[in-house]
Amino acid sequence: MKTPAPESFEGQILALLPSLRRYSRSLTRSDADGEDLLQDCVEKVLARRGQWRGLNLRGWVLTIMTNLYRNGRRGKARDGMLELDAAGDMAAPEAPADPLERTRLDNALNSLSEEHRAVLMLVVIEGYSYSEVAAALDIPIGTVMSRLSRARRRVAEHLKADNIITLRRPK
Repeated sequence: MKTPAPESFEGQILALLPSLRRYSRSLTRSDADGEDLLQDCVEKVLARRGQWRGLNLRGWVLTIMTNLYRNGRRGKARDGMLELDAAGDMAAPEAPADPLERTRLDNALNSLSEEHRAVLMLVVIEGYSYSEVAAALDIPIGTVMSRLSRARRRVAEHLKADNIITLRRPK
């Protein structure tokens, strides 16, 4: 199979895949669901290639992914589907170097609302500008700054709260 040229539409989409994968996982809070969302997004982007106007491909793709995620959540809530736990015979993933730190960070990020987590991940992890995030999520730039500030503060508070060790006084 021939790799597309980097300047082609498909090549630009391939270059975006790592950041799209991280964003989809942060939205869904699951590796498997994140991969499904990523595949749905890439499929939709390739199918609607003719609708792209040639400006800000990243923003356009992020908007599609965000909308797919929101529509999927609405559909799940409406359908009332239950997930099956079929992971009993799967191999366990390799443990991170410091499992407690990873767990604390996961808990802190998962404690955020969907809107705050999306803004935090796009700005801090993916490095998008406030205006790019505002365009991708279809919200005012002031809202991006406000959500980012609140998300950072809540994560810091959550991590600080988890770091408290109570010591008893010597007798």
